[in-house]
Amino acid sequence: MSELAHEIAVAVRRCPDVADLSGGPFGTVATYLPGERVSGVAVRDGDVEISIVAQLGRPLPEIAEEVRTAVASLVGDRPVNVHIGGIQ
Repeated sequence: MSELAHEIAVAVRRCPDVADLSGGPFGTVATYLPGERVSGVAVRDGDVEISIVAQLGRPLPEIAEEVRTAVASLVGDRPVNVHIGGIQ
């Protein structure tokens, strides 16, 4: 799971309309690993949650779909929930 969380984080950060990942409300969107925390990506058995800071410009639903598309090959059949944690 640790490698997957890191791969998802890299793929999301490559999206042109994503300024960065966000821990979400109270920093709860994260994958906890031995000795580290991948903030902004929560990989669970049943789903993946991603929290981002979006760039201002495009409609937010389009940016969320761009993120889902970017990680689709990594997450398999898990649903991907994208939370917009802020706009830059």
